[in-house]
Amino acid sequence: MQSRQYLERLIAYPTVSRDSNLDLISFVETEFSVAGISSTRVESADGKKANLWATIGPADVPGVVLSGHTDVVPVEGQAWSSDPFQLSERSGNLHGRGSADMKGFIACCLSISKAAKKAALKAPIHFAFSYDEEIGCVGVRRLIDMLKGIEVTPRLCIVGEPTMMQAVTAHKGKLGYRVTAHGLEAHSSLAPMGVNAIYLCADLISEIRRVQDDIARNGLRDGDYDVAYTTLHVGKIVGGEVMNIVPNRASFDFEIRYLPQDDGAAIMQRLASAGERIAESYRGVFKDARFEFAELQSYPALDTPADSEAVKFVQSLTGGNSTGKITFGTEGGLFQKHLGIPSVVCGPGSIAVAHKPDEYVSVEQLAACDRMLAKLVEKLSA
Repeated sequence: MQSRQYLERLIAYPTVSRDSNLDLISFVETEFSVAGISSTRVESADGKKANLWATIGPADVPGVVLSGHTDVVPVEGQAWSSDPFQLSERSGNLHGRGSADMKGFIACCLSISKAAKKAALKAPIHFAFSYDEEIGCVGVRRLIDMLKGIEVTPRLCIVGEPTMMQAVTAHKGKLGYRVTAHGLEAHSSLAPMGVNAIYLCADLISEIRRVQDDIARNGLRDGDYDVAYTTLHVGKIVGGEVMNIVPNRASFDFEIRYLPQDDGAAIMQRLASAGERIAESYRGVFKDARFEFAELQSYPALDTPADSEAVKFVQSLTGGNSTGKITFGTEGGLFQKHLGIPSVVCGPGSIAVAHKPDEYVSVEQLAACDRMLAKLVEKLSA
């Protein structure tokens, strides 16, 4: 099958992060097996999802990892022009959930795998297909744990997120937390005798906004990003039961997307300290007023030097000279931090259409990715 045919098959598997990806993994395993390529599953703790690792070529030489996630975001509430889980071609674009993010890249990997198997590779190509990337690069961590025992560390990793085939050298890191405020319930006619947990949350959210304003004015900056500084964002808030009860509990979710040269943990500690000050101000009424912080997501920033061997190698595959930086995250930071594998993000399609209705990858972009991977096989066979 060619990349377009593989993409059609992959999109037909509705691998939304909340659901299993095992049918897709079984399909890929079968395709590899037919081509004589052995692969290894690395399952989730409950066995309902899996990563897949496969190698073509000699295992005793540093090679290249091609990394992609198999999960996609939901389609509910979006106005699609066609079935999101059935590939549809219109005006040179291939529409379907995950076409850009990032089943297009995986399709190209599957398409090139048979040619790679027949080639006399002098250095290996590794395929790393993961689950639950969309909810915080969750699944790939189990795969990385397995790879910590690998005898020969790969030379570099190409993460095929949609970058319009530009070599991307860096992205921000992320910390995501749920904050739960504990107050004291009371009848609303006696509101001053209670501690309103919604007010606790509102006070801390105000502090988050002050910290953001300070970072925007005085913090580190890198103009290569669409947003040049570290950002803080509150995305969800929940609290209260009915209007005439002072609520004793409320919560909100927030994130920090930090520049590689910034210290996300220090910003988090700044907010935790602010939370303690705020809670203390209410303890004259309720001695147990407090905040609880629970981590929801985290992944490290990626920062690969633009003049590094890894970046130059990827540029030699694409024929491009420019590099870029992205605000969204990838598993590249994890490969780099935990395995010491230099990582570059480069894949077909645009992040601007990812997660949206009528998501697509163009036929031309898919072909450009095919050319890059064919060049990879050629170089590793030379």
